Amino acid sequence: MDFELSEEQAMLREASRALLAGRAPIERVRAWLDADQDVDPDVWRLMSDLGWPGLAVPEEYGGAGQGVVELALVAEEIGRALGRGPFVPTAIVGRALAAWGPPRLRAEVLPALVAGSDRATWAFAEPRLPWTLDGVRSTARADGDAFVLDGVKTAVQDAGGARRLLVTALQDGVPASFLVDREAPGITVRRQRVLDPTRSFHEVRLAGVRVPRERRLDCGPAEIQRLLDEASLLRCADALGVMDRMVELTVEHTRARVQFGRPIGAFQAVKHACADMALLVHASRAATHHAAMAADARADDAARAACAAASYVSAGAGEVAGRALQLHGGIGFTWEHDLHLHLRRARADSVLYGDAAVHRDRLCALLRPVPASA
Repeated sequence: MDFELSEEQAMLREASRALLAGRAPIERVRAWLDADQDVDPDVWRLMSDLGWPGLAVPEEYGGAGQGVVELALVAEEIGRALGRGPFVPTAIVGRALAAWGPPRLRAEVLPALVAGSDRATWAFAEPRLPWTLDGVRSTARADGDAFVLDGVKTAVQDAGGARRLLVTALQDGVPASFLVDREAPGITVRRQRVLDPTRSFHEVRLAGVRVPRERRLDCGPAEIQRLLDEASLLRCADALGVMDRMVELTVEHTRARVQFGRPIGAFQAVKHACADMALLVHASRAATHHAAMAADARADDAARAACAAASYVSAGAGEVAGRALQLHGGIGFTWEHDLHLHLRRARADSVLYGDAAVHRDRLCALLRPVPASA
């Protein structure tokens, strides 16, 4: 497995950064903070025109046929720019449909997702339960030519503007996934107040929601877990961009802030703190890129690599955020300064799709030796 980015992948990262810096600067992000919308329509239209929603969708449905690495590179730049919009959740649903959706369902839904005219998100997590397969309590009951879904989902990203919901629920006690129309009878969507104001999250209630049998994806617990690993890697990529930008903001501040006649960046303790932050960013990037490449290569250690990256980045994002705030002082958490927006997003990323403890527990289980048969 080649650990270096290809020339095309490096160009994708550079083009994504340039686009977001020019079309979605921090001033535009701030202007949308209080808007009751999940997406900046002009920026989303531009992303769609460039093919971002279809990066990992097969070419036969209008996509680019790329993989997790390319999605992670774009997600990192979106995190750096504090971008809003459904790129990550739509990409996750697109991956699931392309891999396990019935042919007719793929043909119906994927082209619209690629074009950006439809948006989708994954309703997985449930209130006060871990972000794991064991935390799924919603149910899917067979009823004639349909399934009936009941349950409550939380922290569903950009559900307010999504037309499609990928709902994970228990069918006969086993996790399964269903593609549900957002406007189906029995669905209630409520926006949640969260720490991160740069993105929107919703609670989704399902009360007797009927879903045709052909909208059940052909995937079981192993496939859903793999999708969960890939989603956590995209969250890692978002956090990586946020962390990188926090380091830049902090270094700029320490060069400009003067105490005792010298920039505080000249003091050894401050230099050490900045170096530690930069080290965390570089290590997080290595772990995330390696795990994304392992996922695309279907490597034997792909699950372990995903868990290792998720646990390290979850902890690292919180560490970088804390050090950045400490070096900025009180100004770092004032509304006028941009750092607090990055700090809030980093804290949200540290728990999205499972916090460090969740991924460490799973990594330990994956590393546990298999008992020899008698």
